[in-house]
Amino acid sequence: MGKFIKVATTGEIPPGGAKQVEVEGHSIALFNVEGSFYAVDNTCTHVGGPLAEGMIEADQVECPWHGARFNVKTGAALTPPAAGDLASYKVQVSGSDIEVEV
Repeated sequence: MGKFIKVATTGEIPPGGAKQVEVEGHSIALFNVEGSFYAVDNTCTHVGGPLAEGMIEADQVECPWHGARFNVKTGAALTPPAAGDLASYKVQVSGSDIEVEV
């Protein structure tokens, strides 16, 4: 089991928003989906696009470079040209602190 590390506060990521964070060598995209927070790798599995900069619709993010779509809750690749799923991370909120398990 990993450890939870504070990466942001709830006020930093509005509903429908995202933020890229670095956690122990991992580039992670945090998403706020209707008040619930999710974390996946920030790097698209196609050619490495920054997913925190992508368009978010419901529980999906679209890579800003070539349009691959991923489920932000699970990391599952949903459309080509994604080459595979993303790693997803457990998230917990403690007060206003967002913590990710690594």
